[in-house]
Amino acid sequence: MKAVIYARYSSDNQREESIEGQIRECTAYAEKNGITILKHYIDRAMSAKTDDRPDFQQMIKDSEKGLFDLIIVWKLDRFSRDRYDSAHYKHLLKKNGVKVVSATELIADGPEGIMMESILEGMNEYYSAELSVKIRRGLMENALKGKFVSSTAPIGYVIDTEHYLQIDPLKAPFVREAFQKYADGATMKEIRDWMNEHHVTSSRGKPITFNTVQLMLNNRRYIGEYHYNEIVVPGGHPAIVDEDLFNRVQERLAVNKKAPARHKAEDDYLLTTKLFCGNCGAMMRGECGTARNGITHHYYKCATVKRRAGTCHKKTVRKAWIEDLIVAETMKLVMDDKAIDAIVTLLMEYQDRDNINLPLYEKQLREAEKGIENLVNAIQQGIFTKSTRERLEQLEALKEELEQKIALEKLEKPRISEEFMRFWLLKFRKMDTRQQSHRKMLIDTFVNAVFLYDDKLVLTFNFKDGTRTMTMDDLDAANRDGEKDAGGSDMDEVTPLHNRQSGYLHFHSEWRKSAGCGRPRPRSRRFLMS
Repeated sequence: MKAVIYARYSSDNQREESIEGQIRECTAYAEKNGITILKHYIDRAMSAKTDDRPDFQQMIKDSEKGLFDLIIVWKLDRFSRDRYDSAHYKHLLKKNGVKVVSATELIADGPEGIMMESILEGMNEYYSAELSVKIRRGLMENALKGKFVSSTAPIGYVIDTEHYLQIDPLKAPFVREAFQKYADGATMKEIRDWMNEHHVTSSRGKPITFNTVQLMLNNRRYIGEYHYNEIVVPGGHPAIVDEDLFNRVQERLAVNKKAPARHKAEDDYLLTTKLFCGNCGAMMRGECGTARNGITHHYYKCATVKRRAGTCHKKTVRKAWIEDLIVAETMKLVMDDKAIDAIVTLLMEYQDRDNINLPLYEKQLREAEKGIENLVNAIQQGIFTKSTRERLEQLEALKEELEQKIALEKLEKPRISEEFMRFWLLKFRKMDTRQQSHRKMLIDTFVNAVFLYDDKLVLTFNFKDGTRTMTMDDLDAANRDGEKDAGGSDMDEVTPLHNRQSGYLHFHSEWRKSAGCGRPRPRSRRFLMS
């Protein structure tokens, strides 16, 4: 198996030495598991709260080449401290056949591992939020003084020794000319190519991209406005572009702006990679279609229906209906005290089972302490020889070594307490299920897969044991609300049904009618999923 190592430290409290430690731990993990390391990706002084990290993005891009199977990180927070970024990029990597593993947080495959990973990422996100509050206080003080609080200045500016923005005499003329070109009718692509031809680089020394140009043309800092959170100070630093030119650029940007509904992220479809056709096992993917009356309908459709017409006859299902149903059933689980108790117990057992070294060290320590106690008793009874003294010294040295190993193990692989697990799981009860981000977090944490048949629905969660049955009357009512028009699609990804079904908790939900939607031919179609 081949792997790469990703290492990172943030600018708040770490140094170059931490990179060496991360790589050392990851290399040891690879050697222990017979994994070949191909490359190191390293981001220095870069926060994991953002995905704007050069080597991180290069690593994601390189994963498409199929050269490695694993990304090894020291801890999961090195990969990302933002739960949504983490889920998004792990999904991309999964499509490329690449998995992220932690060298110090042993998280096995399977439903319990998914839930444990969610809790660990939650802890990392909580730590990051707490740390950012402390850092933000200092940044706010600097911002009130008009100092530039970011580490990277916009193109065309430099940061002086007192941390104020000053005009870069080399790049500022190109920025001014870029605004003028766009106002005169040039495209962003043409401006990008022009700047690259003149060897103008981004603030990080990289070639100019389409996104770089887009952000530059929208940045009000170029007219001298100082920005930090709610703080806005007109004329807070020298301007590169005059307001008249800037406003003409904004007018053209508004005219050229694409319709906001033209493209939607995968995250808009909460059951992406989790919803499967019960008839053929293919993944059901999110799509939308516009009917003759101009109304756009969003739905999930079996991939096989489009890929091999006639081989599967599963009807489409309305997005809002199926997502609301799964969210409601998951919230029932979250509100069940017995279910929460079972999950906590399972996770504690899983945590103990997965930490191999600590129980071994603790057992060896007890044996060493017992041996020391026996020798001390023998000495008190007058038995003291050269062999007794040597053995006592050996046991005392062993005891000290084991105590150090146990301390390091607890530092590197902290045990999550039962109280914190319960606290984290109970937080889901307070979620507002009308918010898309809350719904996504709920489903990502608890739902493993949903299998949709013509006569029933099987919902599998990320833990074992327990069954509930929804009444047919309840699902009949939900189905009547969900029977809406839907359009067609082009999807061709198939995922085997049996991979996710065995051994997990199942909800068997049955109804009399199919959960499909009527399908008049749409006037136009758009893909929302890649």
